[in-house]
Amino acid sequence: MPRRTEEETSAAGAEAFRGAVVGAAKWGLIAGGLGAVGYFLSPIYRGLTVQFKVYIQLSSMTFGGWIEADRRLRAYEFHARREKKRQNDEAVWRRWEGMIEQQERREQEQKQEKG
Repeated sequence: MPRRTEEETSAAGAEAFRGAVVGAAKWGLIAGGLGAVGYFLSPIYRGLTVQFKVYIQLSSMTFGGWIEADRRLRAYEFHARREKKRQNDEAVWRRWEGMIEQQERREQEQKQEKG
């Protein structure tokens, strides 16, 4: 596997961090909404200690951050690989174009020498 530059590593880390923040917020809101529903509808949930309710909330936020960070990192790596492949293909294409142009110049020079 090719080594990544410091810039690529930093960009991947930043994308994973943004994913973790978004995931924690999203899952935190969902867990908070479910906690509110549970508080009004369930006597069992109302009977839980505050510490355990906080644990449930934080666990869902941690899980959501982890899932979203992983998803964003995989998407970032996919796009980075695709971009590197595109750049490599473009370099190969330019080399081929250069070879064809060089061959055409040689053929024209040969025609001029004969003619």
